[in-house]
Order: sequence, then C-alpha cells, then structure tokens
Amino acid sequence: MDIVRTGIGITKTIKNVARSKEILSVFARNGFDEIIIKTGLHKRIPGIVLPRKRIDLALGDQEYRGDDWWRSIGYRLRKSFEELGPSFIKMGQLLSSREDLFPPPFIRQMKLLQNKAKSIPFEQSKETIEKSLGKKIEEIFESFEEEPLGVASIGIVYKAVLKNKQEVVVKVRRPNIDSLIRNDFDILEFVVSQIEKVSVDFKYIGASRVLKDFRKSIQMELNFNIEALNCEKLSKNLTQLDKDGIFVLPKVHREFSTDDVIVLDFLEGKPFNEVHSLAELSSELIDNLEKSIALFIHTLLKDGFFHADLHGGNFFLLQDNKIGIIDFGLMGSLSRKSKSSLVAILYSLTSNNYENLVYEFLDVAEYEEIPNQEILVRDVRDAIMPFIGLSVQETNIAELVSILLKTLSRHKIFLPREWFIIFRALMTLDGVGKSIGLDLNIYNLVKKEIGQIVTDVFSLNEARDEAIWLGRDFINSMRILPRHTRWFLKEFSKNNYALNMNVKLENAQISELSRSFIFIGYMLLSGLFFLCGVMTLENQRFESFYSISLLSWGFWTSGLLLLLKGFRSLMK
Repeated sequence: MDIVRTGIGITKTIKNVARSKEILSVFARNGFDEIIIKTGLHKRIPGIVLPRKRIDLALGDQEYRGDDWWRSIGYRLRKSFEELGPSFIKMGQLLSSREDLFPPPFIRQMKLLQNKAKSIPFEQSKETIEKSLGKKIEEIFESFEEEPLGVASIGIVYKAVLKNKQEVVVKVRRPNIDSLIRNDFDILEFVVSQIEKVSVDFKYIGASRVLKDFRKSIQMELNFNIEALNCEKLSKNLTQLDKDGIFVLPKVHREFSTDDVIVLDFLEGKPFNEVHSLAELSSELIDNLEKSIALFIHTLLKDGFFHADLHGGNFFLLQDNKIGIIDFGLMGSLSRKSKSSLVAILYSLTSNNYENLVYEFLDVAEYEEIPNQEILVRDVRDAIMPFIGLSVQETNIAELVSILLKTLSRHKIFLPREWFIIFRALMTLDGVGKSIGLDLNIYNLVKKEIGQIVTDVFSLNEARDEAIWLGRDFINSMRILPRHTRWFLKEFSKNNYALNMNVKLENAQISELSRSFIFIGYMLLSGLFFLCGVMTLENQRFESFYSISLLSWGFWTSGLLLLLKGFRSLMK
C-alpha cells in the first residue's frame, strides 16, 4: 500500500514538472538543499539539477546575524515565497497567523509578506472583468482608475464609478490563480509528506494538518460569490443587533459580481492602521468603538458567524463617527454544537472553572489517546491564571492564546481549524485596540455578554429545537429498525438459521492466531498426558524411579513430546 500511495503522490507532483523543478530549485537556492537531498525529492523529479546554495543567505543582513534558528528558517522561507509568487505569498501570510505553532522570530518574518504581492497589468484585469460580466468595461462604469487601490495575493482592488454615479471598489481575481494554487498545493502536500518521514519534529508540528486547513481557507477566498454572501449575511445579522447604526458594511452590487469579480460600495474613511492615538478620535467615536467590540463578541457567541480578519486595514473610521468593515473573504462559521461548546468554554473561563474548561476542550479537540486529565487541568490553570482580569494594554492576547494552545499540544491535543479562527479573530481585535491605545478589557466584555448568551443558547426555545431534532432522529431510527430486522430474518432463514461470521484479518494476523490455537491444543494434550501418568500411580509408594510403572513413564514421555511439539509450532 505504501508503494501505491507513493505512486499517487508522485503522479500528483509531476503533473507540472516545470513548476516542481522551479519550486525545488528555489528552496535549494535559499538554503533548504540538505532537506531536499535527505528526503530524496530531487530524484523524483525528472531532469532536475539542484543549484548552488547562496552563501550566508540567512545571515546576509546585520539584522539577521546570530544563532536564532527560527529567525533564519523564517528568513529563508520568506525569500523562497517571494520568488515563487502569489500562492506561496498567501501561504506565508497564513503561516503568520499561527502563533500557536511557531515562535515570534518566525512569525515576524512571515508577516513581512503582507505587502509583497506584485500587481498585474491592467489589461489582464480588464480582460477578466469583461469576460466575466459579458460587457465592455465602458458599458458598466462611468470611470475606472487603472492604478489599483490594493494588491493582494488572490485579488487586485480598483476604484471605479458606476453609470448611476455610485463610487465602488472592484475586486478582480488574478488570472489562473485557482489552477496555480491547486498545482502548488499538490506539490507542497507531497513535499511535506516526504519531509515528515525523515523529521520527527516536523511531523510533531502537524504540518500536513496545517496545510490542509490552509487549502480549505484559500479555496473559500477564491470564490468571490462566497465573499458576497458573507458580506450580506453579516450585514443582516448586525442590523438586528446594531440598534444605534454604528456599523456600515458595503452594499454588494450583485448584477456586477461573479466568481471572478465582486463590486461593492466604496467606503470613504480612515483605516485604523493609520490612527496612532486616541487623541485623533472624538469621544463619541471612542464610545462607538467600544460598543462595536461588544457587538462583535455578541455575533461571535450568539450567531456563530463573524468576521475573522478584523485587522487595522479592514476596520474603517467613517463620517458621522460610524465604523466601516471591508474584506469578507475570511469568515468564521460555527455549527450549533460548536457554538454551544464555545459558550461553555468561555463560561468556564469567566467562572474560573478549569476542570470544566478542560472537559469542554476535550469534547471538541482531536487527540490520539485520552490524556491525564488531572495533569491537563493543572497545566491549563497555570497557563491561564496570570492573564485573568488584565486589560487589553496589560494583556498580550497573542501570548495568551499561544500559551494555551501550546499547553494543549504538549498533551498532544489539537483544536480544529474553526477554533483557531476564533482565537485569531480575538487576537486581531486585540491588536486594533492596542494600536490606538484603547484600554478595553476583553475578559470583562466576554463576562458581561456571557450571561445573556448562556440564557439565549440554553433557553427553552433552544431546548425545544434540540428535542425536536432528537425526536426526529429517534423516529427515523425506529422506522428503519423493523425494515432491517425483516431483512436480517429473511437472510437468516435462507441458511437454515445458521450464522456466517466473516473475520477480516491480514494474512500475518491469521497465521499468528492459528499458531496460538495450535500451541494451546498441544499444551492441553500435554497436560492431559502428564495427569494420566500421575493417576496411574494411584496411592502406591515407590522407593526409586525404577519402581514406577512403564505405563506412567509412557504417559509422561508422550506429554513431554507434545510439549516440545507445541513450542516448535510457535517457531514456524
């Protein structure tokens, strides 16, 4: 089976031999040649010749001199990703969000990729727009600025004006980015699988799991129709909660939006990453900002649907002291069960019930074997207690999340992707507050909201809905049971009510099991012969071995031979 799996992996990798060569060559040139040679990856790609490694690449600048291994690895990976283009730059950007897996020096290197995506000629974007919408660009827009507002690894953003004079932003997907990302991830998955075979540390990080999570995340971001749906759904949810009209979300122009293009209203404002202190904000705006954080936490806990990337560039200060939100490619969505688990986790956290907190984590986490729960409770308590009750300015949320997740991973417990998105959202929100010196206590905000949320989530209406679904499942099971019972009895009668048992075992297991039964049989017979030999003595007294009857010696000799034969059967 290993040969088959390897063959499938190689087939996926060499679909694009030229790209595979390019990827391995870039990694080798940037200092990863030893890993490539150790895994034998260069032998699996036809015609590849590894280039000479660049001298002292990781230590080329004074800034990077030193013995920091993670900083060196991060620097080399960043250089490789910059050369390999959009899909790898996106990979680096996603890696920069995994503070739970990688130390700060590595994360800092990955964050330098945030603005490294290169633009494309306007003619390519124009061609995509016209092909996707089926009209000339002049038929749709009154004016269109050819210089992009923003350049990302997946899309290019332009400013334009519709025929009705509405200012809009037009987000255009890079040409062939979907096939490029698909091919690159096929190659990366194969490379990672080979590295994990030779590196225990690399396997422990769970790189394969991380790569699969990233692939799912990017696939969602590639479809702009999904982004449009996300924007509309979040807008609807916030409208029900935001009675003061604090939030402003751009309207999606559906008639001009497809998989490749999305057109939204332009929000005129100032992003938070351009605000440096509270002195630049009015008291009303500060009050609205605090309310908006509470609303965000409410959407997270009650609706289970939230913006998962609220960094300073996606959070805007608008006119009339309102707050705008953009970029809905990365959203968090929790199932009913996950939402209830999250509420239970936060309730346990705010009530300092660490035992329940651990049990809730175990209920949603992935692990191969059940950990020692007493030790886990102690470690989680020790990790979290120093942060309880601190304000945003006093607490490093990234450090708190990192310590918590590393505590779980130390016990070989891993949270699913959707849970890390929650933590990441809180971390980015924390960063927005710190960037302008806003002293919020997210812990107290959660504690304030959690009481009402618990009432809502575990209300009579919710219990009734759960009971209805449980009843429906029970009725379906009862409906199926008679049918399957009838089929079973019908088949049972065909064999004269005899049962046929199919035992599925590997050949080696069957052989081992067979030898065990044969050995037990020999032991039983051997014991029986020894017992018969003893019984023939009756109660007779004997002065020497010569006075023992030949019959007894015959039984014992047979028992000894059977014993030896039994041991020989195990050696076959």
